[in-house]
Amino acid sequence: MIQDLTSIGKKAQAAASKLALLNTATKNKALLQLADALTANQDQIIAANKLDLANATEMPAKFTDRLMVNSQRIADMASGLRTVADLSDPTAQIDKGWITKDGLQILQRRVPLGVVGIIFEARPNVTVDATGLTFKSGNAVILRGGKEARQTNIALVKILRQALQKQGLPVDAVQLITDTSHAVADEMMNLTDYIDVLIPRGGRNLIQRVVTTATVPVIETGAGNCHIYIDKDADLQMATEIAVNAKVQRPSVCNAAEKLLIHQDVAPQFLPLIAQALIDHGVQLRGDATACELMPAIKPATNADWDTEYNDLIMAVKVVDSLDDAIKHINEHSTHHSEAIITKDLNRGRYFQQAINSACVYVNASTRFTDGGEFGFGAEIGISTQKLHARGPMGLQQLTTIKYEITGNGQVRK
Repeated sequence: MIQDLTSIGKKAQAAASKLALLNTATKNKALLQLADALTANQDQIIAANKLDLANATEMPAKFTDRLMVNSQRIADMASGLRTVADLSDPTAQIDKGWITKDGLQILQRRVPLGVVGIIFEARPNVTVDATGLTFKSGNAVILRGGKEARQTNIALVKILRQALQKQGLPVDAVQLITDTSHAVADEMMNLTDYIDVLIPRGGRNLIQRVVTTATVPVIETGAGNCHIYIDKDADLQMATEIAVNAKVQRPSVCNAAEKLLIHQDVAPQFLPLIAQALIDHGVQLRGDATACELMPAIKPATNADWDTEYNDLIMAVKVVDSLDDAIKHINEHSTHHSEAIITKDLNRGRYFQQAINSACVYVNASTRFTDGGEFGFGAEIGISTQKLHARGPMGLQQLTTIKYEITGNGQVRK
């Protein structure tokens, strides 16, 4: 079926105008119903997902892991919607207010962005997370998922729309573009009359294509060439546990660590032990010249390795001369997502946090915590790696803008 994107855009705008007027109680009740609908129809969702998985036999395991949906992941999606329902509604608040010298009362209020477009790859949970966050913040959403998750996304959106319809709420609060061709994606990227902001979620190639093609305003998200730096006075056990967790716990996601930097003063002692712990977990290591001298089993790294987001059990290792050397390397090669320093000296840790040009900078913790749920946002619409409007995990607050409401009693400007 050919989809008319202009018609989709008009429906989204009409839905957004109604959503902006819903009170918080109505939105929260609706989110709980959406959550119940997912769990009640999990067999339908899993059946659709099996069709997608059957067509994904040639995809690497890291991509099928993102694509796969089971009862636990559906329960997690539903739990995310319930958590969003429990969060404060940013559109129900007034940021601040004041009286001007002319007696005008000015209120700065949070309001929805309007229509949010999301282009994403094989992550069906994005469909639900995006719907929950946009609905609670009063926005309509237009989704365009990848071909790999087409059947799963169709099933999810059908269930979500039916749940909205049962409650007498605008079903076009969530719409799915089922045509996964590049031509339709390009058309969506230029739907400036109807989409207020476009958010790409996926690998570097998808994100850069949207950034360079779209005329709709874009919030750049996702690509994660994340670093762990082990300082000269780090605790070895802590450094090992964090490095292994950041790389191994879920290597296919954007907040997994891709690079390990280690101070030259502790490299001879620390690197063999940390490297072996990573290797024991199936990680293939690639190192600079010094790392390879200390661990001859490590494969030499190429220049391209320092800029590569592997999303796999691969990690590049570099021995650095100093803290400033580590900072310089990270700022040159990072995607400005998440970086961490392991150190006993909190002054050096704070210096690292101030000097690193990334959205999330950790001292003595894994980069895997960069996540809307972990930050207390319930879920996330994406992790922004840019600086304008939003940065880091994007929750409800980042899906709003401000409006000034001014009340007078007959004032005219002289």
